[in-house]
Amino acid sequence: MNLFLDTNILLWWLDNSPKLSQAGLSAIADPDNLIILSAVVIWEMRIKQALGKLKIPSNFFHVIKDQGFEFLSITADHAYAVGELPMHHRDPFDRMIIAQAKLENLHVVTHDIMFQKYDIPVLEV
Repeated sequence: MNLFLDTNILLWWLDNSPKLSQAGLSAIADPDNLIILSAVVIWEMRIKQALGKLKIPSNFFHVIKDQGFEFLSITADHAYAVGELPMHHRDPFDRMIIAQAKLENLHVVTHDIMFQKYDIPVLEV
C-alpha cells in the first residue's frame, strides 16, 4: 500500500511519540508499504521551525532520507486541485496533502478527523 504521511504523523514518528498508535507504527514499519512524504510536509516543518513553533533535530531531513521514504513534489496539477476541494479544511498544507492524495491515489495516514470529509482513503491512527 502507498501510505502518504500527514505532518503530525511524521513528527510523532521522528519523536517516537506514544501519540502514534501501534497501528500507525506497524503500517510505517511494514516493508510491503511504500511511505511517501509530500514536499509540503517538509516545507511546513521548516516554516514552523523558522518561526520557533517547532523543535526538531537539525538532521531530521537526513533521518527521513535514510529511512528510504519517497518524496512527492508539488505539481501545477496538485496546486490546481487544491482549489477544487470543498472548504472543509482551511489549513493550506493539509489541503495540499489532500489534493495530492486524491490525484495520486494515496492512503493518507493522519490523526486529523477532518481528512475523512474528503473523498480520499484515510488510515486514521
